Amino acid sequence: MFLLIRPIHNEDRSFLYQLYASTRYEEVTLWGWDEQTIHHFLTFQWTAQQQSYALQYPKMVQSIICIDDLRIGRIIISSDKDALTLVDLALLPQYQNQQYGTKIVHQLQQEAIEVNKKLYLSVQKMNRAISLYSRLGFKIIGGNELYDFMEWTSQ
Repeated sequence: MFLLIRPIHNEDRSFLYQLYASTRYEEVTLWGWDEQTIHHFLTFQWTAQQQSYALQYPKMVQSIICIDDLRIGRIIISSDKDALTLVDLALLPQYQNQQYGTKIVHQLQQEAIEVNKKLYLSVQKMNRAISLYSRLGFKIIGGNELYDFMEWTSQ
C-alpha cells in the first residue's frame, strides 16, 4: 500500500464534503435531528469552514491523501516566510488510528526541517489528535477556550 498526497481535482468536491461530514456526524446525531436537518447543517458548516480557511490562509495548499488510488483524507498546509501551518488534517474514520496521520505529520516535519521553518497547528481541546501531536513533539504554546495552539521545531 502506497501513501500518496496529491493535488485536489474538481471531481474531489463530493469526497471532501463526505470527509467533513464523517468527522462531525457522530457529534451532530446526538442532537436528535432528522437526517435532512443534519445534512443541511453539515453542508452549511462545511461551506463556512471552506470560506474561513480561504480568508485566514490565502496561500493554503489543499491536497488529497490516498492509499494507492483510494481517497482516505485531506491535508491543508499554509506556508509563510517563517513557518508552515498544518491548517487541517482529516482522515475518514476507518483510516484513523492506523499510523497514516503519523506518517503524514512526519513528512510535514521533514519538510519543515528542509526549509528551516517551525511547524504550527491548532487543535480542538477535545480532539483525540492532541495525543498524536504531543507524541510527535508538538508543544502547546497557547490557546483559547476551544483550541490549543501547538508548535514543533526541529531543535
